[in-house]
Amino acid sequence: MRHLVHEIRGNPLLWLLLFVPVALVGESVWPGSHTLLFLLSVLAIVPLATLLSHATESVAAKTGDAAGGLLNATLGNLTELVIALAALRAGEYMLVKASIAGAIVTNTLFMLGASFLLGGLRHHVQEFNKASARLQAGLLFLATIALLVPSTVATPDEAGRSEFIQALSVGLAVLLIGAYGLGMLFSLGTHKEFFGSASHGDAGEAPWPMGVALGTLAVVTVLVALVSEVFVASVQEAAESFGMTPAFVGFIVVALVGAAAEMASAFSGARKNRLDLSVGIALGSASQIALFVAPVLVLLSYPLGPTPMDLQFWPGAVAMMLIATITASFVVNSGRSAWFVGVLLLMVYMVFAMTLYLLPPQAA
Repeated sequence: MRHLVHEIRGNPLLWLLLFVPVALVGESVWPGSHTLLFLLSVLAIVPLATLLSHATESVAAKTGDAAGGLLNATLGNLTELVIALAALRAGEYMLVKASIAGAIVTNTLFMLGASFLLGGLRHHVQEFNKASARLQAGLLFLATIALLVPSTVATPDEAGRSEFIQALSVGLAVLLIGAYGLGMLFSLGTHKEFFGSASHGDAGEAPWPMGVALGTLAVVTVLVALVSEVFVASVQEAAESFGMTPAFVGFIVVALVGAAAEMASAFSGARKNRLDLSVGIALGSASQIALFVAPVLVLLSYPLGPTPMDLQFWPGAVAMMLIATITASFVVNSGRSAWFVGVLLLMVYMVFAMTLYLLPPQAA
């Protein structure tokens, strides 16, 4: 516990943890003050992301960057899963799909691009394990193809299209979950010797003990999920006061805030020349959402949702996910990075963000 207290005392950013109880209590005290709750929830997520970053780095120091990246991606995606489950129970399937597509694009382009940029500004050239990156990019491409098919296939009998799409979505969900499990078995089990870190990078600060790190990860992840619910409940109304479109909110804002904890760890790892951790978090999180979170939500929609959810996305979302996947596959192919590679990824992301700021997702 003294490690955690020392960290909070020495980092002024963590003093913002005071906003965590304020945001949670404020949801009951000021239920109609959506703009205020939006700002409070953002201020609360920032220090929680910082704590999650340090705890994950401590675990990665003991388990290796490959397993550490997978752990961070899993815990970070718990926030997206909790948000999606709340929307699923309410029947807000468009919000669920927007958060899925937005998380995939944000992690693949923004998180990976910003990691390359921040790391490249401190280190001239950085290297990472291209075998691991290629595997994650390949899994992500597989998932993108599976999401593309229900949106493009045509049926002779339009009356039976709904039943066909639903049955196809369930079958694809089972296939994707199986592919994700086999991918984890391949990278962490049968062929784990190919997926070690390219370099250990900077040693940085002494890691926390494993018990403190795991306890912090568990508690902070729960708090992030709770604060994220406050954020999602207020973001739509707050967005109108800021002049943001529903497309921009679902695809960009919710995805960025939901991935704040993962981004803190990815950016910190890149600055310390531990790019394997950054790439593992960014691509691992995106592939986990596409291969595991999205299919699980389809299956859970049967017992939890008012009606079953399918994997049919609007064409603009599918196009953006496909372009993001192809772009990421292209840049990680060499296993080397510099700051301008990050700029290229961020520029693609900015093209999408600008488009969605002006165009609602229904017409995207």
